[in-house]
Amino acid sequence: MNKITKIVTTILVSLVVLTATTPALAAVDWGLSYATNVGLGTHELRSVAVNVIQTLLGMLGVLALVIVLIGGFKWMTSAGNEEGVSSAKKTIAAGIVGLVIIFFAYAIVTFVFNVVGGSLR
Repeated sequence: MNKITKIVTTILVSLVVLTATTPALAAVDWGLSYATNVGLGTHELRSVAVNVIQTLLGMLGVLALVIVLIGGFKWMTSAGNEEGVSSAKKTIAAGIVGLVIIFFAYAIVTFVFNVVGGSLR
């Protein structure tokens, strides 16, 4: 009987502890107003998307220019070696093709956003 009493007491105490919660308050601050306090603002999704895409295309443009510079460095340090010059020409061509693709991607993004919603900014 002692064992059953301990089990029942444990269950009852557990139920009391688990169900004795504090009352919920109706006006809970979920932190939704914190964004304006830290300077996040309320921009449209379109302008945020344009900023992200333009930033990514800018970074890709810098990367393509770095590839062209690496190709030029390879060409200068090849010392007349035909394999080195050929590799450098391929690297420079890849960088220029990348720049052309990035330029057309920027033009397409600009066109689409101008058609869909007016100006980019």
